[in-house]
Amino acid sequence: MVKTLATKGSKKLLNAWAFYDWANSVYTLTIASSIFPIYYSALFSSPDELVSAFGFEMKQTVLISIITAFTFLMVAVLSPILSGIADYIGNKKNFMKFFCYLGGTGCIGLYWFSLEHIHLSLLFYFMGLIGYWGSLVFYNSYLPDIAFEDQQDRISARGFSLGYIGSVLLLLLNLAMVMKPEWFGFDIGSTEEQNNLAKLKAMKVSFITVGVWWILFSQYTFYVLPKGISNGHRVTRNVLLNGFRELQLVWRQLKQNLRLKRYLGAFFVFSMAVQTIMLMAVYFGEKEIAWATDSEKTSGLIISILVIQLVAVFGAIVTSRASEKFGNISTLITVNAIWLCLCFYAYFMITPMQFYVAAGLVGLVMGGIQALARSTYSKFLPETEDTTSYFSFYDVAEKIGIVIGMVLFAIVDQISTMRYAILFLFLFFLVGILLLLRVPRKKAPLYKEASEN
Repeated sequence: MVKTLATKGSKKLLNAWAFYDWANSVYTLTIASSIFPIYYSALFSSPDELVSAFGFEMKQTVLISIITAFTFLMVAVLSPILSGIADYIGNKKNFMKFFCYLGGTGCIGLYWFSLEHIHLSLLFYFMGLIGYWGSLVFYNSYLPDIAFEDQQDRISARGFSLGYIGSVLLLLLNLAMVMKPEWFGFDIGSTEEQNNLAKLKAMKVSFITVGVWWILFSQYTFYVLPKGISNGHRVTRNVLLNGFRELQLVWRQLKQNLRLKRYLGAFFVFSMAVQTIMLMAVYFGEKEIAWATDSEKTSGLIISILVIQLVAVFGAIVTSRASEKFGNISTLITVNAIWLCLCFYAYFMITPMQFYVAAGLVGLVMGGIQALARSTYSKFLPETEDTTSYFSFYDVAEKIGIVIGMVLFAIVDQISTMRYAILFLFLFFLVGILLLLRVPRKKAPLYKEASEN
């Protein structure tokens, strides 16, 4: 039986694309944002204990920052090569699958994460991270292929909303496993130490559930999405550099598109801060908030992440509606202003209740800024079938920004504290706002844009 291809703009195609957020967002919630940071911190006897890796001793959070920055650097280098190949042979779906399966396998491998085998453990962490972000290069590039311009804001927000809902469902299961390990067959014993060991085992099993969920639920997306725009070409040696040539071509074309060029500059700066905060928020809460007990800390951190995810569903929808009424750029300026204020608030946070309040505010703007940033870029693209190269440029800008943000965060953290590192990020939101103010609200003729440039 021949499969019928869904047409652009159809409900089936849009829902299948958005459903990948349901599949892969469990990685960002359980691995990047909640249970893995708690598990990683629990491996050390004290918050001040240093970790040895690659011949150096450093703070625990600095090691994670450096590995994360290195992973994003790898994604930034690889994505132009892979997207160039995908464009050439017209099969971006296979590349999306590869990174999905790589990331899912990395999550499962975290079950064996330990300080005794730190380098192998970091390899699994690297696989999960590069798999998630590598697949997004191709996932995001599908947006203008599957949705018309007037559909893109809402379907982008729908994707993030599905991701938040799906990831919260799995996190609730994982939370039950960690807080009540005896419900799932883990032997809690009669001492606090045995109880803590049971919780650690439950956390390790939760990593497996993430990998299985991600791979399993992505199958519907892979079944419905088209391969790409096929042109019958095959990969040759010269094709390996096609991606960088395409990026160079996109860079030249930006000179003819003042609005897109200025928007990318603003996106580069504010995304740098947003992603750094999202990646390090739980590590901050674990070390800088005055929790009464370890049990309160574990449950409190996970609850705060749940608050973020649930509020983010509402935030993504509100931001989408606001963009329809006030425009994408005006809405992004407002959201960046809220992020800027949050950096100052975070510097003074001490109590768990203050942390919960911050979690709610972060959730309100986190989903909104991610969904709107993606759809705004898609709207500003010129008429082209080469969407993968444009989104590759977008992703490379984002990844390089994250590398810079994580390295700067690690440096400030190493020489002072995480509080000063978070406070330092307010500068990026301020610059992002100033750059967004320079983005033209309406599309100008190409010759006019070129002359203004």
